Amino acid sequence: MTSLIKNTLTLTFYFISLLHPSNGAFSEEISEAISMKRMEKTTRFHFFFHDIHSGKSPSAIKIAGTPDSSLFGDTFMMDNTLTEHQEGTSKVVGKAQGMYAFAAKNEAALLMVLNLEFTQGEFNGSSLSVLGRNPVMVDVREMPIAGGSGRFRYASGYALVHTVWFEPKTGDAIAEYNVYVKHY
Repeated sequence: MTSLIKNTLTLTFYFISLLHPSNGAFSEEISEAISMKRMEKTTRFHFFFHDIHSGKSPSAIKIAGTPDSSLFGDTFMMDNTLTEHQEGTSKVVGKAQGMYAFAAKNEAALLMVLNLEFTQGEFNGSSLSVLGRNPVMVDVREMPIAGGSGRFRYASGYALVHTVWFEPKTGDAIAEYNVYVKHY
């Protein structure tokens, strides 16, 4: 009797595995019938990114680099404020958390790795991930949205960035972001 039950269970598992292909415990296919279908939306965000190196409470600090003046290799960690308007006293809508590094020897081009975390409105608690090149001397730069979390799971899109204010003595800057993101 035990042998019959064991054989029946073995055959049942075999047929179930044929119906639902699997690559082991690491991954498995999910059929369209099971997944939820949602309408894809495109959302535009407009905000200002405050990158502050000076003062008693800077939002960006140098964590690596060389002592020379070339900037190449200089790396900064940030927890920058995102606001509705250019003024620092404007309503805070989120944070830009991550790092950036000067990644080019012959121009001011940054490698940006950051999360745009939203703290207000419909997208409170959700974030977008940006990973890309930021040639800061170009008037309008484009960086890719590589994904997101919360309401932005499976997100893709791009950010257009324009520096609206820069203080060369301190490195403080304010950049205007126009972000276009596709999500469900």
